[in-house]
Amino acid sequence: MKKLSHYDKTGRVRMVDVTTKPATLRTAVARAFVRMRRATIRQIRRLKLPKGNPLEIARIAGITAAKRTSELIPLCHPIALTHVDVSAKLCKNGIEVISAATATGPTGVEMEALVAASIAALTIYDMCKALERGMEISELHLVKKSGGRTGSYVRSEKLAKNTKKK
Repeated sequence: MKKLSHYDKTGRVRMVDVTTKPATLRTAVARAFVRMRRATIRQIRRLKLPKGNPLEIARIAGITAAKRTSELIPLCHPIALTHVDVSAKLCKNGIEVISAATATGPTGVEMEALVAASIAALTIYDMCKALERGMEISELHLVKKSGGRTGSYVRSEKLAKNTKKK
């Protein structure tokens, strides 16, 4: 039976001890979506925004955030990331953010990828809020991960379709 790893036998919160875990190549990809009006998307396409290009600023913010994950989430281990990439793509109803993180170490990089995607999405909101306050950040999730004791994970299509219906 699976159990929550951040609790000891008495129920006390703890940082997971990864001392004896082998260092392996670990990767993770995460996604978020910023839903917005088409008028806002048109403005972004024209790049007539007072703060500059939100897609590029979001990309840099996501990369920076991934490197600081352990400062933001109390029980995350500091990880020596070997690569982080964030992309933001205009879609017909918003902006899709995809982040990827890689490291070789004793613990995974899922949280780093998720933090990168979420901060990039929040940055897009910040950059575009003068045009639209009603934007919605949604669909933040782990797309896939590899490496470590638990091996690979790929988000199922069934799960992805169920979340898009909401």
